[in-house]
Amino acid sequence: MSKRKGVSLDEKRMRMLQIFYEKKEFFTLKEIEKIAPKEKGIVAQSVKDVLQALVDDGLVRSEKIGTSIYFWKFPGENITATERRVADTNKKLVEAEFKLQKLQEEVQKEKELKCDTEERKKVLEKVKSLKQEEQEIKTKIAQLSGINPEEIAEMNTKAKRYKDGANTWTDNIFALQSWCKTKFGISEQELNKQFNIPEDLDYKE
Repeated sequence: MSKRKGVSLDEKRMRMLQIFYEKKEFFTLKEIEKIAPKEKGIVAQSVKDVLQALVDDGLVRSEKIGTSIYFWKFPGENITATERRVADTNKKLVEAEFKLQKLQEEVQKEKELKCDTEERKKVLEKVKSLKQEEQEIKTKIAQLSGINPEEIAEMNTKAKRYKDGANTWTDNIFALQSWCKTKFGISEQELNKQFNIPEDLDYKE
């Protein structure tokens, strides 16, 4: 029988936040330690650490009232840390879209004028770099998806535009390959080898 997979730290954080969003109440640590294992499957021994991590990140608020410390988090409150991360991600998406636009212009100029080995190398390097950047952004979006659904939905829309843009300049590269092959009468294999074009260059799914 396979060993049961434990709950990851990120999943524990998400489940802990759900307690505050669903109940919309103030809790002491002891109350959370009773609720979390029973309703969210969080191991009792890890409740305190997970809760403190959320407080440290600004995702849950806490304050000492009398002799007790209370914790709370209401859905309508601003989440400073999350907003900062979302803003940073949005900024990167805007920068990526700007880079894509510049790349499209460069590819179009190259297609109209000539086949340039060095220029093509630079374009392919940028393609690889931007694909990696796109994946990193999507990973950040996935990490934030359980905290701010509306912001994430908007970023997913931008990510789709990013992918469509990537496919556009990939299509431009293919068009440029065809133009060079026709213009200079060389085979596609020779063209790929001469200009260092990866054999697996393809559209982004």
